[in-house]
Amino acid sequence: MRMHLPETVREILRKLETAGHQAYAVGGCVRDSILGKEPDDWDITTDARPEEVKALFPRTVDTGLQHGTVTVLMGGEGYEVTTYRIDGAYTDGRHPDSIRFTPSLEEDLKRRDFTINAMAVSERGELVDLFGGQEDLRQGCIRCVGDARERFREDALRMLRAVRFAAQLNFAIEAESFAAIAELSENLKLVSKERILAELSKLLLSDHPEKAELLYESGLAPQMATHFPGFHPDYRTATLPKEKALRFAAASEALLPAELAALLKELKSDRATAERARLLAEELKRPLPSGEAALRKRLSAIGDEAFLQLMCLKEAGYGAGAEPCSGEALEVRLANLRALREGILKRGDCLGLSDLAIGGADLLALGIPKGPALGDCLRTLLDYVLEDPARNKRALLLAYAKERQNNNDRGQ
Repeated sequence: MRMHLPETVREILRKLETAGHQAYAVGGCVRDSILGKEPDDWDITTDARPEEVKALFPRTVDTGLQHGTVTVLMGGEGYEVTTYRIDGAYTDGRHPDSIRFTPSLEEDLKRRDFTINAMAVSERGELVDLFGGQEDLRQGCIRCVGDARERFREDALRMLRAVRFAAQLNFAIEAESFAAIAELSENLKLVSKERILAELSKLLLSDHPEKAELLYESGLAPQMATHFPGFHPDYRTATLPKEKALRFAAASEALLPAELAALLKELKSDRATAERARLLAEELKRPLPSGEAALRKRLSAIGDEAFLQLMCLKEAGYGAGAEPCSGEALEVRLANLRALREGILKRGDCLGLSDLAIGGADLLALGIPKGPALGDCLRTLLDYVLEDPARNKRALLLAYAKERQNNNDRGQ
């Protein structure tokens, strides 16, 4: 078959070939193009040494010279150009101890993980497929290049990548490759938690996050993290927006919020994702608000974005046990809540301290001292207004605050 390449990629390949070198687009970009998907990026492999690549292009970045990689800047984009190489031994189960350059495209392709990632295409669109990658794409199969056990012993992360690709592409893992994962699953402990999280996140955000079941079937799950056995995305997860915190909360419904927080901490998640996932996990275990006042209080407490995520979770069937009704009654309740929310936002109801008609300076003028007392008074005023947004008037709030302060003084 012949493939169409972007003009900038063809230009890089032409320039290398004109200088007497071999050059091909390679890897995931070829796989995605065959599948009719738009590649995220285009990688290039060549027999040219890094210094030769740098001499041919005016703008380059030394992104991985130790591995033979130079990034060529062209057309506002960066393209990684890597010299054909043969990897040495992998004594740490993750990275080659050494590499050596080779003039052979076949030697470069045979070191790659899966057949579907070991295809190359020339500037003229001619496909080089030495290991049956195109047929495996047709069959929906994840298969290692060469001996599966050798590939996974070289780099344990490849086992997790196999499951991730199965989820992203809705493929099956070939029997021998899956057996090798089951045999070597304990080697996943050699992989950093950051890399595990990166692959797990891609799996979770795929169209088939339920493929995470393969982690349990293969024996990888116990190696992932302490609380990972409570992580079970299912068919409902795929219906949710592709937002990481949202899907982590859904997939971890069986965990306590504190356990989910501990899981994400162990996996070295960023704080914002971990905090939002924990918040959603907590909210799932609470019934949804009933009535406008309760809804305003919930919006004020967690924010509109988190509330919409919570609604998505409830609509997908998560946290149903916390609700007083189910089935059609719950659907009606959720629809009514969305309508109430729209009305609250359209009217511009006060939902936060910054929306109050008075502020800290006004309270100081009433004689309320700085510190905890001032903060308590502001929060009391906010609760007062959340009950009824018509109360958000300067004179009324000043009078309410003054009365509250007088009562406090008499109580002392």
